[in-house]
Amino acid sequence: MNIYISSGIGYGQTKLAAFDAALNQACIANFNLIKLSSIIPPKSMIFEPAAEEIPNTLTGGWGDRLYVVIAERREDTTGNDAWAGIGWVQDKKSGRGLFVEHEGSSRRDVEKDIESSLQDLMKTRKIDFGPINMKVVGATCKTGSVCSLVCAVYQASDWNNKPLVSGELGPCQT
Repeated sequence: MNIYISSGIGYGQTKLAAFDAALNQACIANFNLIKLSSIIPPKSMIFEPAAEEIPNTLTGGWGDRLYVVIAERREDTTGNDAWAGIGWVQDKKSGRGLFVEHEGSSRRDVEKDIESSLQDLMKTRKIDFGPINMKVVGATCKTGSVCSLVCAVYQASDWNNKPLVSGELGPCQT
């Protein structure tokens, strides 16, 4: 399975509009998101494509389900920051691993929480998956609202429960 890390920062008059703008920047706005927990299946590969490459890596159509691990922070107080991040560890041989997602008001806090959580998750399982990886994004609320988000995108499926292997994502405006 290929898992893609995508991120976005969006602005809007409301927190919801900012969230939608961030989803659009991450190229996943036209899907129904299904939130997953933290397990990376065996034989998975994680990719961090550039934003302009996302439409070429995802398949699916308007309204299809999209399985994601998502971190998102919304803020509507001028001058406050919104930070979101996903961290992961992964065994190089088997491909199995763990994701964690955190949100906060500073990059430092989000990075610290990601590191602490992944260390504890590995300790609980008595498994060392190796080095910690992460993607963290953030922005300051200037007017209206801002949303920062990071997603680990697993796969899309239509409403007939069939994983999609080809299709049209729809327009992505970055």
